[in-house]
Parts: sequence; structure tokens; C-alpha cells
Amino acid sequence: MSKPHDLYWHRGTVTRQRREELNGHRSVLLWFTGLSGAGKSTLAHAVEERLHLAGCRTSVLDGDNVRHGLCRDLGFTEADRVENIRRVGETAKLLVEAGVITLTAFISPFCNDRARVRSLFQPGDFMEIFCACPLEVCETRDVKGLYKRARAGEIPHFTGISSPYEEPEQPDLRVDTHSLGLEDSVQAVLDALQERGIVRVERAALPQGTALSDVLG
Repeated sequence: MSKPHDLYWHRGTVTRQRREELNGHRSVLLWFTGLSGAGKSTLAHAVEERLHLAGCRTSVLDGDNVRHGLCRDLGFTEADRVENIRRVGETAKLLVEAGVITLTAFISPFCNDRARVRSLFQPGDFMEIFCACPLEVCETRDVKGLYKRARAGEIPHFTGISSPYEEPEQPDLRVDTHSLGLEDSVQAVLDALQERGIVRVERAALPQGTALSDVLG
């Protein structure tokens, strides 16, 4: 598709810096990646809960949720997965420019796709968080029955079974979700944010009833 020649970027007067000053914190993209069942969605939402309680502006883009609207026309072929991540990356960029701490929970199995999203952002605005969990553990958490169906050949192009997952070689943060509890996993993310000067969140217990054993992502 050729790029139209009559499109120009319109710059508003309310800048990202002004939004961040109003919010009292920097904006950033936290990109959670990992196998299905590795804990991406659970961890992203738990981190958002802590940030929200601390008064931060946040938004979560979840892999399943965006396929109900933004990406409802896409399937799971390699081309569709590439386009899915492209759309999410562009949406996340808009949210970060709006001063929002944006958390995304997507398998995003291909290194090139994640690198393309990173290239949309200035250094320090993109944090790749690898939710590391062995495949066999993810399968024990398979509350949706997806792995079982994939092994039976009912779901084609399923990451970890019939389609590869390319692990990040140098993620900004690695969280071993199979060995860390949810609170410790959340704290690891918050500590990384604090080290980067993005936001400071006091230690506090998560609401009862949240656990990585209840993982859906």
C-alpha cells in the first residue's frame, strides 16, 4: 500500500511532557511477552493495580481483549500475528504520548515484531518484560484447554506446539513466573520502574485472591 502524499503530522499544544507533569510521573510502555499461560495478563493487571492505587495513569492492552475489537478481523497466521502486534504497538505509542503508563500482555512470539515495536519508541520508553515459564508448567495452567487442543491438532499455528516462540535474548527484565509468587513478580517490575526513574510505588500487599496459579495469560 502506497503512502498518501497529502498527510501531515499535526502537532498539538498539549505535549507529552505537560501531560506527564500533570500526572506526576513519566509514561512508558511495559511489554509483557511469553508463552500462553506464562502469566503475562495476570502480572500486567496486578502491576496496573499497584500503579493505580499509587495514583498513576495506566492502561492495559490484553491479547484476548484487543481481538474483540481492534484486531477482530485477524486470525493466527504468521502474517496476521505480525499485523496484530503492529496495531498494538501503534496504539501503545498513542497512549504513551498521552502520558499513560501502558502495559501490554501479548505472546508476541517473534523477535522481529517486538523489535519493530521498540523502534517506535525513544530509548527508555519501552521495557520488554519476559515472563519466563517452561512449556510444561504453562500446560499445567491451561485453564482454557488450548494446549490440549493444539496437541490434538485442533488449533494450527499454536505457539510452543506448532509455531515457535523466540525468547528475548536481552529483555529489559526477566521474571521467572514459574518460581516467583505474584507479589514478588509485581515488585520486580515496580523496582525496575523505580530504578529507571519512571515512578516510585511504596511496597504494599496485593488484594487477596490474586495468584499466578490463577494465570490466564
